[in-house]
Amino acid sequence: MSSIYLFDGSFEGLLTAVFDAYELKNNVVRIVTDSHYEPSLLDDVHHVVTDENKATRVLNGLRKKLSIDWQNRIFKAYLSELPEAFQHIFDFLRYVFDNTTKVETNYGHPSVIAISKLDKSVNRERHRMKAFIRFQETADGSFYAAVDPDYNVLPLIVSFFKNRYADQKWIIYDIKRKYGLYYDLHEVISVTFDFVEEVKDGNPQTAVLDEKESLYSVLWSDYFKSTNIPARKNMKLHLQHVPKRYWKYLTEKQ
Repeated sequence: MSSIYLFDGSFEGLLTAVFDAYELKNNVVRIVTDSHYEPSLLDDVHHVVTDENKATRVLNGLRKKLSIDWQNRIFKAYLSELPEAFQHIFDFLRYVFDNTTKVETNYGHPSVIAISKLDKSVNRERHRMKAFIRFQETADGSFYAAVDPDYNVLPLIVSFFKNRYADQKWIIYDIKRKYGLYYDLHEVISVTFDFVEEVKDGNPQTAVLDEKESLYSVLWSDYFKSTNIPARKNMKLHLQHVPKRYWKYLTEKQ
């Protein structure tokens, strides 16, 4: 009979669950987040209490057995936030610790394949966010961008935007996950909006935008139209590079 491990959804909680599985000698475990669990009278449930020390011990063990590339793959798979991703990560980590030989290239293992595919999907979303994010200048001189990515990729784009826009204050806000990144010219910190009348559906209202912002939008839209040659229009190719779900970020598509 399998045991059900309920955890809080955090990466540290997932690592703690791996530690608990060895400590409690549970061989077959189904890992589920608290928010996705549907109780059943027959379930053998273990509530994972996230423990930083346990998580650190598991992480240190992984660093000895896995390459940096695969450590990053695991974290990116976690950022997909998919329930099946958590199970695959859990199973893969057990597989790593249960084997002395290198496991990274064993694509016969279902979790190795799954994590590799998740890594590619999250990487693709990260690159698209870097390409499609458009900032709007607010009245206080800061720059704001609302995003709604398929996966939680904000942690993966911090360095890119910090380096590219090092001379201006900016906020990138994930409206789906209700948190954002704020750069104050020195460091990037995580922020949440508890009370924002001026922001609706993640986008700043005209009243809080710099007065030049509307003009810039019109000019950019006109430029885009003037450089677009109808005879060379290839909508199928265009959609491959710029899927419709990203058009909401682009000034030229408004």
